[in-house]
Amino acid sequence: MSAPILYTNPMSRGRTARWMLEEVGTDYETVIVDFESKSALDDINPMGKVPTLVHRSTVVTETAAICAYLADAFAYAGLAPPLDSALRGDYYRWLFFAAGPLEAAATNRALGVEVTPDREGMVGYGTLGRTLDTLDAALTQSERLVGSAFTAADLYVGSHLAWGMRFGTIEPRPVFEAVVERNAARPAAIRAAELDDALLPAQAG
Repeated sequence: MSAPILYTNPMSRGRTARWMLEEVGTDYETVIVDFESKSALDDINPMGKVPTLVHRSTVVTETAAICAYLADAFAYAGLAPPLDSALRGDYYRWLFFAAGPLEAAATNRALGVEVTPDREGMVGYGTLGRTLDTLDAALTQSERLVGSAFTAADLYVGSHLAWGMRFGTIEPRPVFEAVVERNAARPAAIRAAELDDALLPAQAG
């Protein structure tokens, strides 16, 4: 079986995809994409965006989709509920909550986009405050978003929280900080961070 190929850059969302690959425990290849040329992606992802995953001749883009794909392709890692599990609904909900409302709300905040009250119905998240309150309530009720096990949903949501709190687009609430701290201590997260951090000097140069 061919190993997945991750097209990434250590200064991108590709860090989340690498962490997911480390969690599933499979061998994989890494192709570092230069932000200026992006030539490595010419024939793979017309968007020219990283991360991009290639596995078994299938191209997967979008970080949430990569996480979901890897969780199913390497089901032995236990990072997604079984297809016939009632927990599958929660799993999909929080994966796409982060990919949709959470990312959109945080991005708009970073860009200085203010949604007026009369326009809140036009955006998928309504308000940033309501989005964060919803996630806060779920994580206060349980440290895991899907049952009692760590899943790709916890990984992906946690990555958003870490990124957002670091750059000031998500307020550092105690429950969010606890999630990021727990996630950062996972062996796979440590391995992924070390691999990407070792590549940073070359990118900065």
